[in-house]
Formats: sequence, C-alpha cells, structure tokens
Amino acid sequence: MAAVSVKCPFVWLLLGLCVRPSDTTNTRVSMNDDVLLPYAHGHGPSHSHRHVRDCQSVRHGNSTHESWPSSDHSRLPDSTVFVSDVPGRSTWVYGHMTVVHDPLRTLSVLEPGGPGGCGMNHTASVEETAKAAGCLYAQNAGFFNTAKGCCLGNVVSDGRMVRDGGGVQNAQFGIRRDGTLVFGYLSQEDVLDQSNPFVQLVSGVVWLLRNGEVYINQSLKAECDKTQETGLLETFVDVVSARTAVGHDAEGRLILFQIDGQTGRRGMNLWDVADFLKKYGVINAINLDGGGSSTYVTNGSLASYPSDHCKSDSRWRCDRNVSTILCVHPRRCQPANCSGHGDCVDGRCRCREGWQGAACDSLVCQPPTCGPHGVCTANGCVCDAGWRGKNCSQECLPGFYGDGCNQTCACVNGGSCEPVHGRCACPSGFHGNTCDQVCPLGFFGPSCTQECRCDDLCPCDPQTGSCNATLRKETNYTLQRAGHCLAKQMFTSWRRDEEAHREQPHLTERTWLIITFTLASLLSVSLLVHLVQACRGSVAARLPERRDYSYVPLNDINGAASRARAGDGKGGIGFDDSDSQDEIWSPSGRS
Repeated sequence: MAAVSVKCPFVWLLLGLCVRPSDTTNTRVSMNDDVLLPYAHGHGPSHSHRHVRDCQSVRHGNSTHESWPSSDHSRLPDSTVFVSDVPGRSTWVYGHMTVVHDPLRTLSVLEPGGPGGCGMNHTASVEETAKAAGCLYAQNAGFFNTAKGCCLGNVVSDGRMVRDGGGVQNAQFGIRRDGTLVFGYLSQEDVLDQSNPFVQLVSGVVWLLRNGEVYINQSLKAECDKTQETGLLETFVDVVSARTAVGHDAEGRLILFQIDGQTGRRGMNLWDVADFLKKYGVINAINLDGGGSSTYVTNGSLASYPSDHCKSDSRWRCDRNVSTILCVHPRRCQPANCSGHGDCVDGRCRCREGWQGAACDSLVCQPPTCGPHGVCTANGCVCDAGWRGKNCSQECLPGFYGDGCNQTCACVNGGSCEPVHGRCACPSGFHGNTCDQVCPLGFFGPSCTQECRCDDLCPCDPQTGSCNATLRKETNYTLQRAGHCLAKQMFTSWRRDEEAHREQPHLTERTWLIITFTLASLLSVSLLVHLVQACRGSVAARLPERRDYSYVPLNDINGAASRARAGDGKGGIGFDDSDSQDEIWSPSGRS
C-alpha cells in the first residue's frame, strides 16, 4: 500500500469543484442516501459484558479493554491529507490523518450543535458544531438513529455524562481524568467508575486493532448481530465505504483517521483500515460511524468529500447532519477553571500557592504532613490550639497559648499556662486564676491543694508544708487581726451560751415588783400602827389621873378560883360578895 501526502493547491481546487462553497451552507441539505449502519434493529448486541469476556482469548485474561498513558507534549496537532492506493484493488482513496500530541487537553467529544444536543435528539453537521466550538480539526464520531436523530451508545463530553449506553457491548474509546486512553469493551461499572472517571467517551462498532494486532474477527464474535441495509455485521465489515476511526500510537498520541468513499463503490473496508493504521504504528483503534456520516473539517470549513447527494441538486455532494464529533482544539485546561485553584495559561493550569496537579485539585500539603495536631489547607498546615511549627509538631513556647500560639499567658509568681486554653498551673504556695493569691492558712503545695499536718492545727509554710516556718509579716498581721476577731467572737459566743444556760427564775420580774410593793406597804402600815401606839403611851404618861388602872393578878384569880372550887366540894358553893373593884393595884403597891 502506498500513500502520498498531499498539501498542494490542486487538492483544494479539486475539493472546490466538487463541493459547494461554505457560504451556501444553508442550502446544502443531505439526502442521507449513503447509509451504513451495523445493526438491523436497535444498536449493539443484546448479550452481556460477561459474554464478551468469556469469548475473548485467554491471553487477555479478564480484561476486555486496553489502557495506555496519553502523550502530553505541548506541540500543536498535525493534520495530513493523504491519497493512498488500496492493495488488491486498482483504486485510490483520499483522506485525512490527524495526530494529537496532548489528547487530554486538546481533544473533546462534542454533542451535535453544542451541549444538550443529544438530549434534544438534535443533529448538526460536523462543520456547524466544529465552527461553534472553535475546533482546529474535527471529524464525525458516534453512531446515531437516522430516523429519530438520537445519539447511540455511551457519550461523555468534557467530563459530563451525556448518555449512558446501559452496558452496550460495542467498541469504546475514552479518555480518563488522568489522561489514560481506553479502547475496547467496557462494563457498566467501568463506564460509571468515579475513582478515575471518563472525561471523554464515545461508542463505535468493531475493535480494529488490539495491542498492535488486527482484532476484527474477535470483534465479530463480541458484537455479532444483524445489520440494517448492508446485511450482516460481516457485510458491514467487508463493504468498501467512507470510513472514520480513532486510535493511538506507542507514544500515546491520538490518531484521527478519515477517508472519503461511497458504500459499495469506493473507499475502504475495515480490514483495509486496520492494515493501514497498523502500518503507521497505531496500537489500539476502533471504528466510528462511516458511510455518508464520514466528514472531516479544518478550521471550521469542510475538507472532505461527502458521499450523500444534496437535495437541492443531486449533482452535488452535501455533508450529513450527524450526532457527536471529535474536536481537536487549542490546548484547554481540564477543567477549564482549573478547579477554582489556578489560572489556565496556554492550556495548562497554573496553580495558585498551596495547590498542585494538572487540574490544581490537589493540596500541596497532604495528610499526614500536619500530623495529629493540624489540618492541611492551601496555605499549609493550620495547627490546632497549643501547637506550632511547619507540621504542627511543637507545643507553644512558654508564656504563650491558643491558636497560632499568639496569646500571652497572664500567670504570675512563676505559674505556667496550659498551651491550649491558657489555664494557669500555679507553683507551690500560690493559687487563683492567675496564681496571684498566696495559699490560705492551713494549705500548701502546687495550687494550694494540700492540707497542713501541723499539731494543734497550726499553719505551715505555704510552699513546703513545713510546720517550722517563719510566717511573713503580712501573714503575722493577718493572724493578729484574725486572733483578735476570733477572741472577740469567742467571748461573745461564751456570753451568749452562759446566758442561754442560766437558770430562769420561777417568778417574773413584774411579780417580784408586786410582791416587793405589797411587803413594803405592809411594813409601812405596821410601822404606822406602832407609831400610833407609841404616841398614845406618851400621852397617858403625861396625864396622871389616867395612869391607874384595874389589875387583877392572874395567880390570885386562879387561886381564888381554886379555893372556891375546893369549898364547893366540901360544903357547897359560896360566893364572895365583896366588890373586886375595891382592890386597886398601883405601881406603888396595894391600897
């Protein structure tokens, strides 16, 4: 097979004669007459991923796809126009091959007409989509339903899951977030994996090359089913037509391939495509939508020769409205805003301080850099309260505490503060929030937590607890005042206790007053009587005629009576008729 690189003006002249100028875009409507679909009903085989895995050669193990690290060179993409003969047939093909040196940053799977195109079952020409997106080079990509316009298979565009193919077992091409190129058959779990998600993904039909070897026969077993209009899947593989493919070489550069043709008349079959790509060093490659869909655009202008006829004039060829495209664009950052932690400069994220990685999504400070006492941030380690240092491994210096160790301790008298909250640990003999108070009498030691053990409850040294201690002048003065106060309180207490326990009198004070008053009254009356009597005696002495009075001695009275009683006993009763008043006693004798 011989290929000739064509960059001469006559090629563009040929294209200009066969294809209408771009200013008539609005009038170019394809008849969609060159249809090349691989399946008669629906899209993709009905069997599971397990069937694909079980059918493949044991030398591939359980892996049904191949991964390859992509190139990240800053070179601009290269596009080459080629004219090549096809071995075994006296025919030549015309096509384009594009080399992408940094697939992760310069290639995107785009929906038709822009974001949301697949959701609206919209189709658009490659030229229209590429021009709107500013693509340097573009070619059609995934299959679509020509009747309804809906996208088929898996579609991931710039990190957005546009369409989940539901585990359909067709050949897939994708780029993961770390730049890994993926070709082959994917399970549903592979497609939805978020540990290293796909940022670009599109479905094709038939895995052309696997690890540098033609893989078409194995693909027929994995994707076998009937096809629409061209018959069985083998016919889809064997028929010559316009073709589109994508692959990669050993350096991880992405290779876009497109040739012009017309189904059944000119172009290449998939065996030819696989051989052509293998000759040029492609390692893995899959086939994309072909036939009338095969289109190539350079700088927003159609550069390929479509196979569909135009509705307005069948003498002309018009490019078809398709679904997804592969767009080669100037270097872009992934994501475009560099995860919010950097600036996109010439397609590369220039990370701000504290961030790293191609997407500026990884902190420079990574656990366990900050250890158990800090947290990694964009500005490095942020230490917990009480810790400092680049990796938060050092406690605050003495006299400081808190966040960043920037608060000053208030402890006095040699007290040290706790580095987290600043609480003071007082030395022996002191206590209080700032260690500014001497231990109260009877206590000693750090923070005054120990009690003195001296005889008679005597105070001890507040620092050592020694009972043989000379107290300070202030303490002695305090003790003196305290003793005076205590003695006064003791005497007062004793007096109260004595009064409380004194025997209470039986009579009240008022009763005693009444009794005293009564006795005084009686004494006064008695004294008055005696005075009256004395006065009367004094008056009688001054009057003689009144001094004599009758006196009958009691013994005489008693003797006379006795005799009278005796005489009565002897001779009867007798009476003395003498007048008793004749015998008068006077102080001088009888008269």
